[in-house]
Amino acid sequence: MRLKIDPFTLILLGAILIASLWPAKGALATVLGQASTLAVAILFFLHGAALSRQEVVAGAAHWRLHLLIVSLTFLVFPLLVVPVSALAPRWIPEDLALGFLYLGVLPSAVSSSIAFTAMARGNVPAAVCSAAASNVFGMMLTPFLLMLLVSTAGEGGFAVADALRDIIFQLLLPFAVGQLIRPWVAGFMDRNKTWLGRYDQGVILLIVYSAFSTSVASGLWQKLPIFAIILAILLCTLLLALVMGIASLASSRAGFNLEDEAAAVFCGSKKSLASGLPMAKVLFAGHPGFGMIVLPIMCYNQIQIIVGAILAKHYRQRIERADHAADVTQSQKS
Repeated sequence: MRLKIDPFTLILLGAILIASLWPAKGALATVLGQASTLAVAILFFLHGAALSRQEVVAGAAHWRLHLLIVSLTFLVFPLLVVPVSALAPRWIPEDLALGFLYLGVLPSAVSSSIAFTAMARGNVPAAVCSAAASNVFGMMLTPFLLMLLVSTAGEGGFAVADALRDIIFQLLLPFAVGQLIRPWVAGFMDRNKTWLGRYDQGVILLIVYSAFSTSVASGLWQKLPIFAIILAILLCTLLLALVMGIASLASSRAGFNLEDEAAAVFCGSKKSLASGLPMAKVLFAGHPGFGMIVLPIMCYNQIQIIVGAILAKHYRQRIERADHAADVTQSQKS
């Protein structure tokens, strides 16, 4: 049987290669950051316009799914990274072990969580609610959870007000505006779902290049020992597989459908590089091992994007097959 490679996966790998060879720096990095912000806001606006009011209400009210996602992000993941600290200092550097503990308590990545859920045709309204709430509360939960795992105290406070402002203006407000204008654009949005899916992919490519450029520009390949990078990649891959597996199993046990399972897998397994790096600069300001501490965040971010893109296509195919089977059954009954 011949292995078929998804063209979008090749494009993703190409974006990573380009970011490794020619990372965005200076003014270009600033422009890309602003473009990413605008692209994500437009993404939320489009999904707000594409989703019916009934779907949004159902997504917000799906408390069992939200509880599962929050538990995966702030309970299961932190517990999974605790054993990593036992590997230090004999097998891995202590700063790298600290970085994994920090990775475990980070909030979910908002943009990629929702984009991948949308690509998979999963429960987007629930993903919007869960990912946004994770990021808002994560800004407050992360330092406290970290203090429970390690005896490291950060100096200074976190800009919680700024985080709330960004969530509201970049995510929730565009989504609400899209919902408000849906009565006038519903027909157009329903006829152009393929175009919306392509825009989702475009946003992910922008996130990939921008995020990986940040990692490379921060000295990922120049300042860190090769063995530390290899260990980090292996451990990050294992963590991602474990969390996704637990999310899928828990969704099945809870009786969730495939759309809900996709939201749980993507929102529950993602960790935010956008929130993680700024918070790390506050928590570990002046720490000589800062580069090693943030290595797990940078590695995990790239792995979750690559795996997420592949898995999103897998879920989309399963969901489309299930929808087709349901349509056939309904037509036979009629």
